[in-house]
Amino acid sequence: MTGIWTMIAAGAAFAAASLFGLWLVPFLKKIHFGQTIRDEGPKWHDSKQGTPIMGGFMFIMASIVIGTVCIVLFHLFSAPETMLMNAKIFGGMFMALCFGAIGFIDDYIKAVKKRNLGLTALQKLILQFIVAIAYLVTVAMFGGNTSTFIPFAGSVDLGIFYYPVSAILIVGIVNAVNLTDGIDGLNGSVTFFVSIFFMLIASYVGRLGVSIMGAAMAGGCLGFLIWNFHPAKVFMGDTGSLYLGGFVCALAFALDMPIILILIGLVYIIEMFSVILQVSYFKATKGKRLFKMSPIHHHFEMCGWSEVKIVVIFSIFTVLCGSLAVFLVAYGHYQIPTFSLSTPVG
Repeated sequence: MTGIWTMIAAGAAFAAASLFGLWLVPFLKKIHFGQTIRDEGPKWHDSKQGTPIMGGFMFIMASIVIGTVCIVLFHLFSAPETMLMNAKIFGGMFMALCFGAIGFIDDYIKAVKKRNLGLTALQKLILQFIVAIAYLVTVAMFGGNTSTFIPFAGSVDLGIFYYPVSAILIVGIVNAVNLTDGIDGLNGSVTFFVSIFFMLIASYVGRLGVSIMGAAMAGGCLGFLIWNFHPAKVFMGDTGSLYLGGFVCALAFALDMPIILILIGLVYIIEMFSVILQVSYFKATKGKRLFKMSPIHHHFEMCGWSEVKIVVIFSIFTVLCGSLAVFLVAYGHYQIPTFSLSTPVG
């Protein structure tokens, strides 16, 4: 029964996102919400100047609306959910929306105010930590504990350290996903596979609402890729990339598996650390570069890789990491906690 609902969620989200693009892309062009290309970026990206941004609304609308409807109907007709799991699922979706709102502000400044950098780094971090902390507090209020699944160690209680570590992890992953958005189709493709593997893991461990949530996100990403794959007709913008970051965090925390997110989303982590290493090396050596350009997808571009090749290789790498994550969950002594799906609401 769950498989039917996940297929409905994925298919409906795909259709909603792709069809929404028929209206959204011309609308964004009409109001001149176009991308401003950074001067320090690859010169061949200059042709992308003016490509509409905020295309992330396609998968935002699809994953939130379709995901919510399918989860509510599934719980209504098939398996009632605990208050805690509802808080994790719907609180996680709201967290993703809040991150998307921060991205929208950033995109608005870029598109309307014509200030390419948008919000300052400090402004983003403050807003992002507020959102992350609010989510963690909400889950705690509904009975969430401080335990997390670690492969071959089982459920480990981190105690008071859980909250600061989780807040830092959420903000870090959100910004890592944001950095992965730099070439046509990359972020959408990687996040499509990340969502698929979380959907599979959620089904395996019995978190069926989370499985539907992941399916809706995967379908939304696939629908968006129709418009974003090279050559892109629209970019997701920070509106979309910050939302994606918040959503994959929501999937991981709804499963009590933030550690697994680091493995499944290893592409995000590599992208982020390529920037950190580049900046650190540049400062330490007074002007030398570790990579030809960062984030690392631009390094491969400078090495002569096409955008399509980078997307394919990074996606394959994500599939390998996701497969390993599934193995670790299946054979890493995972045990379903006491708040299972069979517990009635309230």
